[in-house]
Amino acid sequence: MQTLQKDNPKTIRSWAMFDWANSAYNLVITSTIFPAYYTAITYTEEFGDVVYFFGYPIVNTALSNFALSISYLIMAFALPFISAYADVRGRKKYFMKFFTYLGALACMGLFFFRLETLELSIFLYAFAAAGYIGGLAFNNSYLPLIASVEQQDRVSAQGFAYGYVGCVTLQIICFVFVLKPEWFGITDASLPARLSFFLVGLWWLGFSQIPFHRLPESRPSAMPSGWTIGQKVRQEFGSVWQRIQEIPAIKRFLFPYFFYSMGVQTVMIVATAFGMKEIGLEMSELIAAILLIQLIAIGGAYLMSKLAKPLGNTMVLIGVVCVWIFICVAAFYIQTKIEFYILAMLVGAMMGGIQSLSRSTYSKLLPSNIEDTTSFFSFYDVTEKVAIVLGLFSFAIIEQVSHNIRYSALFMSVFFIVGLILLISLYRFESKATKNTHA
Repeated sequence: MQTLQKDNPKTIRSWAMFDWANSAYNLVITSTIFPAYYTAITYTEEFGDVVYFFGYPIVNTALSNFALSISYLIMAFALPFISAYADVRGRKKYFMKFFTYLGALACMGLFFFRLETLELSIFLYAFAAAGYIGGLAFNNSYLPLIASVEQQDRVSAQGFAYGYVGCVTLQIICFVFVLKPEWFGITDASLPARLSFFLVGLWWLGFSQIPFHRLPESRPSAMPSGWTIGQKVRQEFGSVWQRIQEIPAIKRFLFPYFFYSMGVQTVMIVATAFGMKEIGLEMSELIAAILLIQLIAIGGAYLMSKLAKPLGNTMVLIGVVCVWIFICVAAFYIQTKIEFYILAMLVGAMMGGIQSLSRSTYSKLLPSNIEDTTSFFSFYDVTEKVAIVLGLFSFAIIEQVSHNIRYSALFMSVFFIVGLILLISLYRFESKATKNTHA
């Protein structure tokens, strides 16, 4: 791989454009128009919110959450080996492209989503998630290569800021189609939402060409004489796993990250369904709330990176997780639209901060001389994806059994509480290590 000059503004902007490109999926497909459209078309007078998936009756939102969980679970098991293969073969950018194209084309395929194509559309929904997960994992692995340690909080925040601005821009375009279809002569009520899914894929595909053009391909690892590629991949995977075991700070960070990610990612995914089912928000009100969340998240990402300088990353994360606990408890009690909007604003501020700071915190913990960043970051991404699997399954199972989404939201606070306890333990460990260093 050609040598990357760290802290190069042009490289950083190009890298951040990947967040601009793929965040449209995260907003339109995961958080706003798709879940709203999905919830609407899968609710019938005859069966209510129960759909038949290959003949099996299941609550509509539970089905979509199960589909995401399975997609994340498969990627969680596959990513470490794919990442090790990419490091061995020098194909970091190749796989970043592959997953991007997979996700973008799956989103385009959702243009054909109607109730009669439920089974196919659920598979496309899962493929889109897999593409997003894979592309993001490889993009994250470039962070320690393009930014010095002291700049990684800022650069990570810049990436998330680009992502929020990009997804809001496309969301507004989709918003016009959804709310004012008559401006375009659209008479099919389902077309604006389905057109939005197609535009997400097109946006994702188009803007990702900027980082693909600027970021270099990785350099292949040296292959011992007589080894097969399979042996080298297993050796690479085992080597990275062993090195992670030898870095106490990384091990101690991944545990709390695992638990609070269960809550953060699940809440972000199910917020739309919660707003529609429990608060009775209309499509326009829901999209306005999500846009508000994204805009506030930009400030949240930069604010947390600023606070991390005087307070330290772990202390800021502790404070943010405390607020998330409050959010989960408050969600159980809110009744009005105003209360939902206030809580949404709080979610936005905390969402941007915790995602950005978590990525940069992990990056700063990595050894400064490593080149196989893809394999290292695969463990970070696997931790998050397994957390999402468990979070979504917990949320879906509680809703399936209780038929009350509020109990599911409240239960998310348990994951945050465990994460908080582990973050406090990490903070004490860091404080002790700092005292020993000064001594």
